[in-house]
Amino acid sequence: MARGKTTEASRREQRRVQHQDLSRAQLLDAAEEVFGHKGFHETTLKEVAELAEFSVGSVYSFSENKEDLYVNVFVRRGDEYMPALREVFTLGGTPDEQLHRLVDFEIGFFRLHPNFGRLILRSSPRSLPAGAETAIEKAVVGNFDEAMALQADLFERGQRSGAFRAGDPAVLARLFSGLISAYHSLDPAVVSDAPDPGERLTLRELHDIVDGAFRA
Repeated sequence: MARGKTTEASRREQRRVQHQDLSRAQLLDAAEEVFGHKGFHETTLKEVAELAEFSVGSVYSFSENKEDLYVNVFVRRGDEYMPALREVFTLGGTPDEQLHRLVDFEIGFFRLHPNFGRLILRSSPRSLPAGAETAIEKAVVGNFDEAMALQADLFERGQRSGAFRAGDPAVLARLFSGLISAYHSLDPAVVSDAPDPGERLTLRELHDIVDGAFRA
């Protein structure tokens, strides 16, 4: 009997945790959407709560305040982005194949999460809430440094194989990221609310530009 009671208690706890996780994801989705469209300063917790179908009081069971909620949007996506990025480099293939896989991944991630893509585009030191800049830097700087190191290593391997042009691999990694960021900033799939926004420059054309810029 005691074992049965323990099992049922464990199931209740599991359901409670699952419900809490779903509610947190629902809240972060809503926050990401409103922050992405309006920016931090123009967003209110009331708007986020209404979109998530929460009471404002319920929001405080997941986040201390609006700044904390904003930071957690970045933390969640970073926790998703980095394992997927690492996988790009562990699937094998030539450096050239990995570079083009990286293009597809980086563009695809923000197309999958367009509200976060908009939020990234809105984020600058002037747009960040007071006190949140340091927290966001802690959340993303380590990820950024690791991403640049992985990309620099890719360029170095490509140079050794004769596939990529000569040059400082760290500089090439930054140039590659700048190219991807420029495409992302004008990608209708991220910045447009149209149901079928199309492409201003096709992904195939972007791959061609990457080839022209970095192949030996």
